[in-house]
Amino acid sequence: MNQVHTIPLSLNGIDKTPSRHNRFRRRFSLLVIALFLAALAAMPQSAFAQVKEHKVVVHVDQNDPKVMNMALNNVQNLVNYYKAKGEKVTVEVVAYGPGLHMFRADTSPVKDRIATMSLALPNLSFSACGNTHRKMSKKLGKPVTLLSEAKMVPSGVVRIIELQEQGYAYVRP
Repeated sequence: MNQVHTIPLSLNGIDKTPSRHNRFRRRFSLLVIALFLAALAAMPQSAFAQVKEHKVVVHVDQNDPKVMNMALNNVQNLVNYYKAKGEKVTVEVVAYGPGLHMFRADTSPVKDRIATMSLALPNLSFSACGNTHRKMSKKLGKPVTLLSEAKMVPSGVVRIIELQEQGYAYVRP
């Protein structure tokens, strides 16, 4: 009859022979890891994908209520579309030249819509051209007051270029 002999491994008198319990624990751990990796591999790639983010700059350079409303309609349509797809969108509306009337407190035909949209859409911002603001203020003989939602940038054209260089898509209604 054949007998298997186990030779105890010892180091400084400590028995290093793998016990049946330790072998079971090792095999069980390997099985758990293998099952986890198999489940991970079976998951669809979309489970790991991050939410796609879009960036859009909307350009307004006309003192025309129809154009201003169309720009705001474009913004709302973009937000609704990407929200329905579970994706994010950041939108910046940039106005210069005659389009700055969109952001003027005294002449904006869309100031109520801008106020409402600003509250409802946290990823929406409005940028007013500083060059145009300075020229309008000089011509008017007093500072032109802008809507509180609009921030002043040094140049509307430069702002659009900077945003496009950052990967923003360009929309002009």
